[in-house]
Amino acid sequence: MDPTNSSPLQVIEPRLRSFLPADLYVSAWVDPSPTTLEKVFTHLRTFQRILYDYTSRHLSDKPPRPGEVRQGWQRGTLMFTDLAGFTRLMEANASKGQDGAASLLNVLNAYFAEMIEIISKAGGDLLEFTGDALLVLFPEDKHKKDDVVKAVRAGLRMQRAMSHFDQIETPQGNLHLGMRIGIHTGKFLAADVGTPRRMEHVLLGSAVQLAKLAESAGQVEKVCLSEAAFERVEEDFLFEDHQSKDGKRKYKLVVDNFSEEELGEYEISSSTRRRLSNPLLMDRSVSGLVSEITKMLDSIEPLASFLPSPVLNLLVESAAKRHISPDFPVPTVIFVNLVGLPELVDRALPGQELKIINTLSKTVARINAAVEARGGVLKKVTYHISGSDMVIYFGVLNAHTDDQKRAASVALEIRDIIQNTKVPSIGGVTMEANCQIGINLGSAFSAEVGEPNGRREFNLLGDTVNVAARLMDKALPNQILISQPVYEKVKDSFSASYLEDVSLKGKGAPTSLFELTGEIDK
Repeated sequence: MDPTNSSPLQVIEPRLRSFLPADLYVSAWVDPSPTTLEKVFTHLRTFQRILYDYTSRHLSDKPPRPGEVRQGWQRGTLMFTDLAGFTRLMEANASKGQDGAASLLNVLNAYFAEMIEIISKAGGDLLEFTGDALLVLFPEDKHKKDDVVKAVRAGLRMQRAMSHFDQIETPQGNLHLGMRIGIHTGKFLAADVGTPRRMEHVLLGSAVQLAKLAESAGQVEKVCLSEAAFERVEEDFLFEDHQSKDGKRKYKLVVDNFSEEELGEYEISSSTRRRLSNPLLMDRSVSGLVSEITKMLDSIEPLASFLPSPVLNLLVESAAKRHISPDFPVPTVIFVNLVGLPELVDRALPGQELKIINTLSKTVARINAAVEARGGVLKKVTYHISGSDMVIYFGVLNAHTDDQKRAASVALEIRDIIQNTKVPSIGGVTMEANCQIGINLGSAFSAEVGEPNGRREFNLLGDTVNVAARLMDKALPNQILISQPVYEKVKDSFSASYLEDVSLKGKGAPTSLFELTGEIDK
């Protein structure tokens, strides 16, 4: 190529192509004038803001280099919330199509916006959305040591705010939402794992599981504390005794006996989310614009690697509108519980954690590659009562006519990947990795949820997702359980057999379980 005819974007084009909508990419390449390059800069500045809002403060403030595996122990108070009543609300709106989706999103985002505002004012950091649930960290202040107090006071404010969702008008009459809140304090390992193409931020350790158990054992309208959290604040609040349904664990429910003035609206905190500075263009020449675009790419790439490619593409193409239309797709949802590796971090001696994280990183990378190769989306790696969960879906953003078969195929490969994972020996303990997998098919709700102009995330919610998770919980080690709708779609291509009918949480009628064992040779 004649260097006099080369584009000024030649050097950065490989980095730029993933972050520009198709029409702007072409315009920039065929007409790299100052006017066009300024449009590129403006788009990237908007996109940077979106990525910032899609990530937790931990990531947005100090993002790793794409592909950089890093880990470190943290102390603080973890809060889990879970929404009760969402499935009925979704079903009530589903019959209205796009109008129903819009109404549902308005309610959901009003809920999230209010909760996120309370969390932020209390000094909390929203780490992730998981369906309609939230995971929040109140970082430890070594001097004040008031992270548990902040979490409890935030939880009380959040429960009071749920009164705004007592009477929600729907085509099926008025419905209401409720919320459970669980709080635990302790030490956990935070890690960034994966490849430059796809990273994941994960929390590991018993403290995460204990916080989740506190939420599971809690009650709607109450704030439930683990014993460790209670011991930190027993002089600051009144409590009721409580225990898990099986009676094995003891908890405390906080008594809300505060006046409006005593509880207030916020805590004085230095840990509130910083505002993203708005870069200004000082040099509007071609070379000056290319330099500023390059700097923008340096800040975008680390955060972009934490999003699945289909979600990233959606955000790129919708950045100008700053709106993603909600929908009621019919996805195939896979839940995978990876057991035998994440739990080792609590046994690790100083310096041994990296061996675990490196193994986890390679395993997650292989699983994501298997999912992407079949056109699916590995949404996230998240917490579980034991091990770590992976949420995968097909039929959202890039649907195929054979999504159920793709899901069955990837589930079998994921099982092979996990079974062949060599778990490092830690503290003289050698474990084998195993998994539990559940697959379900049905209607769900997809939308960008959270604060419309703040912390938010593209997510998939609904009973279909919940049932997939419950099928996973029912599975034995290295067993793949599928629902009857999935079985009917894959039975001609895969070996699967009926097991039994079981009762699942939240389901009135028994659910038929089928086991997927392999692919039929043809």
